Amino acid sequence: MSFDPATLTYDEKGLIPAIAQDAESGDILMFAWMNAESVARTLESGKVTYWSRSRQSFWVKGETSGHVQTLVDFRIDCDRDCLLVLVRQEGPACHTNRRSCFYTAVREGDEVELMKPMV
Repeated sequence: MSFDPATLTYDEKGLIPAIAQDAESGDILMFAWMNAESVARTLESGKVTYWSRSRQSFWVKGETSGHVQTLVDFRIDCDRDCLLVLVRQEGPACHTNRRSCFYTAVREGDEVELMKPMV
C-alpha cells in the first residue's frame, strides 16, 4: 500500500506535529511542524524538512548550520495526527547548540539544566 501525505490529519493551518528522535540512542531531540509538502520532501530526499511557522517557508534541518537530520524511519501515530521521525543527527539538534531541545527539567519545583551547549 503506497503512502499519501494527504491521508494524515493536519490542523486548521495544514500542519502536523513532528517529533525527532535519535535512531541510535533513542533520545528525543526536538519538536517541529510539517505540512503535506514537507512530509513529501522528507520522504523523497531523506533529509528531514520542516515547515517554519515564523518564516512561512520550508526548513531543511541543517541546511545552514550543517547539523543535518538524515531520515532513518518515518512513523505515524494511531490517530494519524502526529509524526515520529527517527534520524541520524549530525551535531546538535537545538538552535541553542545543545544535543536536544529538551535540556530543562523541573525537579522538586526547580528548573534544572540537564546539558550544556556543545563546543
